[in-house]
Amino acid sequence: MTDIVSISKLSKKFGSFTALDGIDLNVAEGEVVCIIGPSGSGKSTLIRCINLLEQFDSPGRIVVDGTTVKRGKELARVRAEVGMVFQSFNLFPHMTIRQNIKLAPMRVRKTGDQAADKLAQQLMQQVGIEAQADKYPDQLSGGQQQRVAIARALAMKPRILLFDEPTSSLDPEMVGEVLDVMKRLAESGVTMLVVTHEMGFARQVADRVVFMDGGKIVETGKPDAIFDDPREARTRNFLNAILAH
Repeated sequence: MTDIVSISKLSKKFGSFTALDGIDLNVAEGEVVCIIGPSGSGKSTLIRCINLLEQFDSPGRIVVDGTTVKRGKELARVRAEVGMVFQSFNLFPHMTIRQNIKLAPMRVRKTGDQAADKLAQQLMQQVGIEAQADKYPDQLSGGQQQRVAIARALAMKPRILLFDEPTSSLDPEMVGEVLDVMKRLAESGVTMLVVTHEMGFARQVADRVVFMDGGKIVETGKPDAIFDDPREARTRNFLNAILAH
């Protein structure tokens, strides 16, 4: 399989704090990679660097689908190919659900209103929120809002989807509905990088699990290898602490 994301020597400092310390990671087209690790390990910073929401330090390099990620005209091309779903839903509160989903295709892809409306309808059905089309975000539950955020990311027809702990701000009973949508996306063949604390999801859905700590990749492997027989003591200690709860 061809690598659609290639990350090399990626580092990021916030003042004296090293958030990322020389990360090397390749992601194949169609691969689902779940990134796990303790808070502050650099997981979110890593995926935020992929579409340059976070400026990384030299000489780090990221290549997305053949385009080097850097400031300039190429950045818009990268961002058009990379959808992102955040912890907070970041929906426009003054727009209906349908309008939230239609906005980017019309503005960025120059999709016509009718075509954008048809696309929004398809995506709302895909994530199970078609009944909420003409409501506003504050009329929806957290789980519904996150499903809208996923539909909005999909509206740009991205080749890569980044998820930054998409269930961490949801009530427990709403987590499942969002994970179900993400499982269906994984089965559809879209490339996904998912920062998550949901170990069951990572085990069931990921092609590969990456464990990070202290701004470094400590261990990477197939889910069964990581969860059942991790090589590194740090990975074992983290999983024992997480899975004991």
